[in-house]
Amino acid sequence: MKLIGIDYGTKRVGVAVSDVEGRIAFPKMTLPNNSDLMDALFEFAKKEGAERIVLGESKNLSGQDNAVMKSVREFAKKLKEHIDIPVSFEPEFYTSVEARRQLDRHEDVDAHAAAIILTSYLNKINTYDDFS
Repeated sequence: MKLIGIDYGTKRVGVAVSDVEGRIAFPKMTLPNNSDLMDALFEFAKKEGAERIVLGESKNLSGQDNAVMKSVREFAKKLKEHIDIPVSFEPEFYTSVEARRQLDRHEDVDAHAAAIILTSYLNKINTYDDFS
């Protein structure tokens, strides 16, 4: 099962994709958050044969939705309307910070943050699958 991971931002959106087995996440691209975003994501999902989109769920230190999460939820609603595949949330915490630690080039941060989100989701579902 192939999945797409998304690190949503008000200016840029990081995108990652899993392998066909749904085991490993790969950073793919960073897209501008503009009027072409939904069409670009739709085309990418279709090209990849994605069966699920995993969207980073942004919380504050108390576990409550942070200021960005309202936009993330609106984005998720639009995704579900525009792309006919399931959308799941995966908690994210400082994924962009972690991505910056791993990289030398700033332009790849958003795609790598998306890969971190997707990796977290894949680890959960694969751990469950391995023990069932």
